[in-house]
Amino acid sequence: MLLTLVSAPAFAHTGAGPVDGFVHGLMHPLTGLDHVLAMVAVGLWAGLVGGKARIAYPAAFVGTMALAGAWGMSGGALPGVETGIAFSVIILGAAVALKASPPLAAGTLACGILAIFHGFAHGAEQPENASGLAYAAGFVIATAALHLVGILLAGALAARAPLLARVAGGGLVLAGVALLAG
Repeated sequence: MLLTLVSAPAFAHTGAGPVDGFVHGLMHPLTGLDHVLAMVAVGLWAGLVGGKARIAYPAAFVGTMALAGAWGMSGGALPGVETGIAFSVIILGAAVALKASPPLAAGTLACGILAIFHGFAHGAEQPENASGLAYAAGFVIATAALHLVGILLAGALAARAPLLARVAGGGLVLAGVALLAG
């Protein structure tokens, strides 16, 4: 939640900013509120579920996001990307707010499916003159770092203020609705 105070509004898809591969890829997930919220939410949910989910949820998200990023870089088409990104914030926020603890495979699959929209958006936004591999490495590292922030946040909240974690999930749902509303 603290990262949302320093991130820019949902302008991750403007093409502005650094255009070299690695730095642009690194900055892309960090400069859009939509991406920051969803990626921290994956870590928060994984951390609250605990156990193998702390690795499986983020790994599924990052792996699927990288594949979808390659799809976006190749010029593929995916309708409703921005809507899918907003819904990912809502779904992940609801999972946190409701303290959802599905079977490991179901939670992992959900994270993978939601990552498709984020990965595609990252890949489709790759600058023409950027190395695809360097660009992808940047957005993969930034995403993993945001997941780690969420996991650490979950550890702090679960021990000291479990209700606050659920309230944060509700805040994520509201933020996702705001993203949908524009």
